[in-house]
Amino acid sequence: MLLGLDSLLRHRALRDELRGQRLALLGHPASVTEECVHTLDALMATEGLQVTAAFGPQHGMQGDKQDNMIESEDYTDPRYGIPVFSLYGQHRRPTPEMMASFDTLLVDLQDIGTRIYTFVTTTFYMIEACADAGKRVWILDRPNPAGRPVEGSLLEPGWESMVGAAPFMMRHGLTLGELSRWYVDYRKLDLDLRVVKMEGYRPEEPPGYGWPLMQLPWVNPSPNASSLNMARCFPGTVLFEATTLSEGRGTTTPLEVVGAPDISMERVLARMHALAEDWLEGCIIRPCFFEPTFHKHVHAMCSGLQIHTDSHLYDHDRFKPYRIAALILKSIRLERPDYELWRIFPYEYETERLAVDLLSGGTFLREWVDNPDSTPADLNARLQPDEERWLEERRPYLRYH
Repeated sequence: MLLGLDSLLRHRALRDELRGQRLALLGHPASVTEECVHTLDALMATEGLQVTAAFGPQHGMQGDKQDNMIESEDYTDPRYGIPVFSLYGQHRRPTPEMMASFDTLLVDLQDIGTRIYTFVTTTFYMIEACADAGKRVWILDRPNPAGRPVEGSLLEPGWESMVGAAPFMMRHGLTLGELSRWYVDYRKLDLDLRVVKMEGYRPEEPPGYGWPLMQLPWVNPSPNASSLNMARCFPGTVLFEATTLSEGRGTTTPLEVVGAPDISMERVLARMHALAEDWLEGCIIRPCFFEPTFHKHVHAMCSGLQIHTDSHLYDHDRFKPYRIAALILKSIRLERPDYELWRIFPYEYETERLAVDLLSGGTFLREWVDNPDSTPADLNARLQPDEERWLEERRPYLRYH
């Protein structure tokens, strides 16, 4: 398999199209070649290419911000003397000064296939700015480690935010290049967009089902995206950021575990099996204990659950991380009706709306959890029409089979 980046570096005809252009790179720590050379270094070392600026998303170009929602500053790259602009700090959208620094934007971001991942939002914001300014955009495409399955809901009108830029699916099943083409059409943008495709990428094939195991090393795209297992679980486990439960930040398995010191997750798991056994298929859910070293419940022993997609029992098509996370929340609410579940705090530049609603893209999930009479069938009835609609809507944009 060949990444979009490596295809650009190998094929002179592609590079020739960029000659005479001032290039900017939107990248992060996982922007690397197949041999783990960072994209900025690889571009700088390539004859005929002129890189004049770089942009970093959340956590920074170098991944220097470990915790969530920590801003980065602009700086000058000490090796190359070019400006590196932060798009997760004073500005989330590029300023006219930033836009004046380049002619063509190269986007080389490793996504993990979930709507709320802010790298997608940042890419969309840059696409809009480039359309307005008459700049070109090249997406150097990368795998979606969550693969092709679709799950969750479409963002509802009026719920746009940094963790939801447009009405697409929570677990969308597209590469960043495919998703960017969808967004340009959705917004009806006049943009010179080029997607440099991967060669030999087959997202339906085992054992990686989206991630080419034993071909590409896993490099954390963000500090807590520490494994393929995390990327598969993330469309569900990200919901726990909006709760008083720990999502495992401060442990070695962030966003693969969930728990709290004041609730029995073994009892929660038993209730989950009683409520919707079929929602738990395709993975192993293991009771465990963990003690976060920072973030929520720091230095407290938490009763937890860990989701495993890394054994022979993993079934890619039956694994439903969004439903698993929803069922955990529902089971806690039934087990402990008065439990303080929803965390009230400023979340991703939003101070009025609840974080769980921003992540869900509406209020329906929270209302389903809090309604003592609602059932798993009710949630299925809410999700399935959106899932079917997205499967059809995304069909014209699939480029890898």
